[in-house]
Amino acid sequence: MSQTDGTAALAERIDWEKIDGLVPAVVQNATSGQVLMLGYMNQDALAKTLETEQVTFWSRTKERLWTKGETSGNVLQLKHIDLDCDKDTLLVQVDPIGPTCHLGTESCFGEDNESKPALVFLHQLEQVLASRRGSDPSTSYTASLYAKGTKRISQKVGEEGVEVALAATSGDKEELINESADLMYHLMVLLQDQDFSLQDVANKLKERHKSS
Repeated sequence: MSQTDGTAALAERIDWEKIDGLVPAVVQNATSGQVLMLGYMNQDALAKTLETEQVTFWSRTKERLWTKGETSGNVLQLKHIDLDCDKDTLLVQVDPIGPTCHLGTESCFGEDNESKPALVFLHQLEQVLASRRGSDPSTSYTASLYAKGTKRISQKVGEEGVEVALAATSGDKEELINESADLMYHLMVLLQDQDFSLQDVANKLKERHKSS
């Protein structure tokens, strides 16, 4: 199917009359699942989004098409669009380049860590760990781990894996959680060290699930 055909097919499925020509578009980080913002699209905005693969809305205040990030550079790279069962709302999955909110935050719905889903927090932690690569080893434990190299990071993963097993064997549930957190952290550092991410691991699990 060509890009044009895909645009037409999606546009024709939307109940434009019911929503007065403007479809709500919930924007979600395609990797973490975090909801980033809500916008509205008319048919031209939807067509431009699919054509350029950068999310474009109809601005109700400016009364024109508006591509997110057209001035700031914080664009939303399109990954996938789904239409809901009532054919009047879009779920737009994206790869955000920079913060989505004009206030400088990742999401327009706040940055409270306590309210974030676990996967969103892990995604953001992973970004922090990635940013520590090449940093001065004296500035953080993570930077010092990277400086010590792959062998030492791998040893820490092995050590923490043993600690997890021992905690489970002993029945110490609190220690099991603590050691599991240590294992997860060091595994994420190792993946970053090897230019991989949790998404790569998740993709492999999905691949195995499909074949099972």
